[in-house]
Amino acid sequence: MPTDNSPSPLDNPVWAALTGTHRRFAQFAGADPSGAPGPAGGLAARYLPDANPFSALSDPDDPRSWAALAELAGPGEVVWLTGLPTPPPGWETVASIPGVQLDGRAVAAESAPEAVRLGPADVPEMLELVRLTEPGPFLPRTVELGTYLGIRHEGRLVAMAGERLRPPGWAEISAVCTHPEHRGGGLAGRLVRAVAAVVRERGDSPFLHAAAANTGAVRLYRSMGFVLRREPVFIGVRTPGSPGPLDPETKA
Repeated sequence: MPTDNSPSPLDNPVWAALTGTHRRFAQFAGADPSGAPGPAGGLAARYLPDANPFSALSDPDDPRSWAALAELAGPGEVVWLTGLPTPPPGWETVASIPGVQLDGRAVAAESAPEAVRLGPADVPEMLELVRLTEPGPFLPRTVELGTYLGIRHEGRLVAMAGERLRPPGWAEISAVCTHPEHRGGGLAGRLVRAVAAVVRERGDSPFLHAAAANTGAVRLYRSMGFVLRREPVFIGVRTPGSPGPLDPETKA
């Protein structure tokens, strides 16, 4: 499927999600020089810390957005961003992971009868599967961001996938993972197609992100019909300044 350069919510997907479908999970900071709130309530935003580690800037080229993000996170704290942002002076880049953003509009979506919906009661098992497989960030409330599906074997959760970012008109398929003892049976592909079917039923289109170095996963997604849209970078940056003193009750 051809791609184009027209503006899209996928250009700044975390911001688009936090100012839209996921606003209830958002924290905002920043105002324009007149004192009025910035667009959609702020110039920077982040997910609730127990739902998603990502933050976003309304305009990565605007120093006010970076100042708002520093205010939101606090001094000396690491925040995660995606895209191609260039941190201003005073910010320290502590991690940089080349990635791919893949458009799934051409993927053949198909429900998986063996898949079950996962919810808050399943979080301990989901976190354990994530610990074993390391598909990317998954936190205690990530399951609330969208639909998550799993496949069980003899009662044990052995594979899962679900929705994370929800920019308008789109849904990011994420947390795609299979227990090491159950790989090679096509479970990941079936779950990706099943989540894509949920997304399509709602009238949205699927997309996903992956680390560029995860060539096996990228190859699988491309074989399913996902098309490269852009090559963002996932960066962890430390805000200027030093962290404040710990509350005495939080010290080890």
